[in-house]
Amino acid sequence: MRPRTSHLKQAEHQAAWHLIDAKDAVLGRMAVEIARRLQGKHLPTVSEHFDCGDAVVVVNASDVRVTGSKAEQKVYVRVTGYPGGRRVETFAAVKEKHPERIIQKAVQRMLPKNRLGKKMLKKLFVYPGSEHPHGAQDPVPLEIG
Repeated sequence: MRPRTSHLKQAEHQAAWHLIDAKDAVLGRMAVEIARRLQGKHLPTVSEHFDCGDAVVVVNASDVRVTGSKAEQKVYVRVTGYPGGRRVETFAAVKEKHPERIIQKAVQRMLPKNRLGKKMLKKLFVYPGSEHPHGAQDPVPLEIG
């Protein structure tokens, strides 16, 4: 008889909460770890067919840093949908106005591009300051190496 692989069921999964301090953290290295936690790839019971990841709270998003000359050269492009509606914003402009979008975009581009990826992204909570309203969930502090 062949051995069977046991898969975790959606009802059996208990999502944990993690707290990440983005102060002086490198954007790409932090986004990789956040994407792993959201997808559940850090767990031995990972299942690709449903959302088995954890929730992640990121604080101090305004203090995140990038390496090299990306602070001057990196741009964020979006399209409004109208003719000539291509909008380009620099890293510095986005960091000044909406610092949480920097981390959200970096993580979003590392997740699957389907319904499951959108569901995973909803479990990411990013705040520019050190305060967050998720104290009742008791998030466990996570060190980014």
